[in-house]
Amino acid sequence: MYYHSNYSSPIGQITLAGTDDKLIGLWMKDQKYFGDTLPENSVENNHLALFDKTKKWLDKYFAGNNPEISELPLHPIGNEFRQTVWSVLRQIPYGETITYKQIAQKTAEILEKDSMSCQAVGGAVGHNPISVIIPCHRVVGTNGSLTGFSGGINKKIKLLELEGVDTAQFKVPIKGTAL
Repeated sequence: MYYHSNYSSPIGQITLAGTDDKLIGLWMKDQKYFGDTLPENSVENNHLALFDKTKKWLDKYFAGNNPEISELPLHPIGNEFRQTVWSVLRQIPYGETITYKQIAQKTAEILEKDSMSCQAVGGAVGHNPISVIIPCHRVVGTNGSLTGFSGGINKKIKLLELEGVDTAQFKVPIKGTAL
């Protein structure tokens, strides 16, 4: 059985999804691909131990601490390529950023390929079903732009600033323009 629950955060409402013991989703309100991997027959459950544990993790995170990702039983649903990209995302240290190109290079290495498309990596990053915890907000454009966050650029900036990242060093795209 699949369950969902809501969490109020400084960046707005967050929806959690999971089974009795595995977290399969964490989406921000109005996030692109919201609930992509959540079965339609999920049941609201605000007392599930998994959600209590996840909410405590989020409380620590939003208080400016660096809780361990390994504290949570993450089980994002996706194909081998996406799983590989998401495993690379989990390795990005708190308060640091990485480029799509660097993720493409690491993913190619893991999958024993000569190279990997940054665009394909961007698609996998954008479809990350466990935002915040699997830190897709730490990914920036090779040209120094804050781009490609399915939760919205403003939320990406807030998350990076929470982690102590100086976001003034990055270019922020103006709606309707490309960097």
